[in-house]
Amino acid sequence: MSSPLSAKQRVAQHVADLIEDDMVVGLGTGSTANYFIEALAKRQQGGLRCTTVASSVVSTMKAKSLGLPQISMEHLSHIDVYVDGADEVTDEKVLLKGRGSDLVREKLLARASNEFHVLVDQSKLVERIGQNYPIPIEVMPFAWQMVLHSLEALGGRGELRPNASGDGLAVTSHGSLVLDMAFGQIDVHALNAMLNAVPGVVEHGIFTGLATAIFVADHKVDVIEQRR
Repeated sequence: MSSPLSAKQRVAQHVADLIEDDMVVGLGTGSTANYFIEALAKRQQGGLRCTTVASSVVSTMKAKSLGLPQISMEHLSHIDVYVDGADEVTDEKVLLKGRGSDLVREKLLARASNEFHVLVDQSKLVERIGQNYPIPIEVMPFAWQMVLHSLEALGGRGELRPNASGDGLAVTSHGSLVLDMAFGQIDVHALNAMLNAVPGVVEHGIFTGLATAIFVADHKVDVIEQRR
């Protein structure tokens, strides 16, 4: 007897069932995105025709291992749908992402997609961005101290992210360092604009106005939609 599906598996399967033939599908990174990739591969085995583009080396390898057709990002100007998780989601559909290391590719795919489906469970719903996690900010390696000084002037407090083993610094797939910064209860839209204006910032983890639908799973799947 098979074990019951987890909330992440249920929401991933629900969204995989929405994919239509001949779509170009962006693949996110992380545990929930992995469940979606697995569910999409099962649909392909059942006859679905689709092409995928990955947001990271990790999702590239996952898709390859399951036989999903892939195309590289540099050959695309837009995609049909991008599917990924998020670390935090507010009622305004603002997202916090980037606890992984692929912010640049993730935001590119989110912006280039006709639909951006975000898969989360109840634990990711928050009243404000930064409630549970610091804001990840990718910075040019040679500029990190200047960027940190600028962010501190905006009220931020934080430091460079260490790597997983703790013996060095985390480096993103884009070759950036990551500052994990807390800003208190500042308005997220104002903070988004301020971070976009800081020289040396490559990308940051606040995603505003990009999600077209939030799929929230607990015992069932609820859908919170926002059309652009």
